[in-house]
Amino acid sequence: MLYPVTNPAIVLVSPDHVEFLADEFGRYSRDYDLHGATTFEDGARLVKRLDAVGDPIALMVVDSALRETTPIQTFGKWRQLVPTAKRVVVAHWDRFLADAPSLRAGLATGKYDAYLLMPRGVRDEEFHTAITELLSDWGSTVAEPEVETVRLVSPSGVPLTLAIRDFLDRMGMPHRTYDPATEVGREIVARYDGEASYPLVDSPYRELHAPSSVREVAAAVYGRPDDIDVDTVVDLCVVGAGPAGLAAAVYGSSEGLDTVVVEAEAVGGQAGTSSMIRNYLGFPRGISGMRLALRARNQALRFGTRFFTGWEVTSVDACAHGDHHVVRTDGGEIHARSVVVATGVRYRKLGIDRVEAMVGQGVFYGSAMSAARELEGQHVVVVGGGNSAGQAALHLARFARSVTILIRREALEETMSSYLVKEIDWNPRVSVRTGSEICDGGGEGRLGWLDIRHRTSGEVDRVEVGGLFLLLGAEPHCEWLPAGVTRDERGFVLTGRDVPTTEWVDGLPPANLATTVPGLFAVGDIRAGSMKRVAAASGEGASVVPLVHAWLAG
Repeated sequence: MLYPVTNPAIVLVSPDHVEFLADEFGRYSRDYDLHGATTFEDGARLVKRLDAVGDPIALMVVDSALRETTPIQTFGKWRQLVPTAKRVVVAHWDRFLADAPSLRAGLATGKYDAYLLMPRGVRDEEFHTAITELLSDWGSTVAEPEVETVRLVSPSGVPLTLAIRDFLDRMGMPHRTYDPATEVGREIVARYDGEASYPLVDSPYRELHAPSSVREVAAAVYGRPDDIDVDTVVDLCVVGAGPAGLAAAVYGSSEGLDTVVVEAEAVGGQAGTSSMIRNYLGFPRGISGMRLALRARNQALRFGTRFFTGWEVTSVDACAHGDHHVVRTDGGEIHARSVVVATGVRYRKLGIDRVEAMVGQGVFYGSAMSAARELEGQHVVVVGGGNSAGQAALHLARFARSVTILIRREALEETMSSYLVKEIDWNPRVSVRTGSEICDGGGEGRLGWLDIRHRTSGEVDRVEVGGLFLLLGAEPHCEWLPAGVTRDERGFVLTGRDVPTTEWVDGLPPANLATTVPGLFAVGDIRAGSMKRVAAASGEGASVVPLVHAWLAG
């Protein structure tokens, strides 16, 4: 369903080439309003005017040859007004190499999103690929969707509604939520057979219904494992669709293995919640975890992989004949000659009862990107010192008034990638509070305050907050695995030479990514000793496929 809205703006600022840029950006004029300026002052007035009347700014494009100030200083001032806009520096081909050294540091610290050479001719698709990627990211994280695949009807503050929205965001599925009192909300409620309970979900995949869980929505969209013919034994069942599981699916199905993937939540795992991954090979402008996951899923689908989303695996057992595994879920069984476990890890719980009681009511485990847009003008706390926490904080800073990263350690550098630390240092909306922890929290029906204790002095400060995002580190999720799978003292799965020598067979360890149960492999964060990085998990997912082939060959 289409809804007309004010077109977002693209602002072009160049002392000598604004008409040239306007002509190049003409291909976007149907969907965006183009605005040009030749000086910093005119550009500033333009940005302030658009902001004052509420016109969204999707993209700011600034010439590297600004005379009054530098592009980085320009973006620093304008970012306070429009933190959600994407920022690009363009250079004429006469200046591109000369200006690059002074601008490169700003790109590395996230002061702008891309440094591009102005097009040198018609149909410069390399230039426009960069522009459309940035506009696509802005559209998926900032703009309200104009095409709705799924419509939700719910009052505000319903935790299940937010969980479903987060799932739909992670699956890249456009959606919108309507209050029951709105015109659209009343029309959908009127069509519901029975007394409405919220949320109501209206989609092309199933008749209007009131789900009791996110899995119910996922099953309606992607099917149940019991859709598989019970007489079929597949070559490979991958449990978990994070980066490791997706890589195993792509390489397994592309090399001829009959491959099935079962995922309990949304494709992408924890990585799928990352608003922007900037250090993944081959994506110089970064890529959101959702887009990376969906591209990998589509790639696996192309080779014939079957996906079943929304069902948690409850056990893996040997079949009656002992020649394959039976992967059991609440929605059916999958029989597979080999199984790759790629279920990743879960965030640890905070363990404070009053805070836990407000999960979904201002308290979130993970980045919960769908909640970010609703925190405009509020203060937000992110707990955690890993890359996921840094990415979440930078994304939330595009909407919230201020963001505090809370860590127990004395410095972010101990656990977070350098590029994220630099971006956080530069971002004026993000601060870091070290050596501290949450000791209490509360509010009237929704989180409104937190008590934060300094671990050395014991002093406690009460701060008003609109949201708390908990990314507290990793706990393995493998209680469902057979008892014969050896694990370390923290519960992570041991593979290869990490398996104790007492469990080697004929004096030989299992294969590198093989567990102590024949035909069962483990990759990614669930495996003891893994690096806990997206690229490393993807590498393990690809590396396990030759081992699976060797196992299947006997």
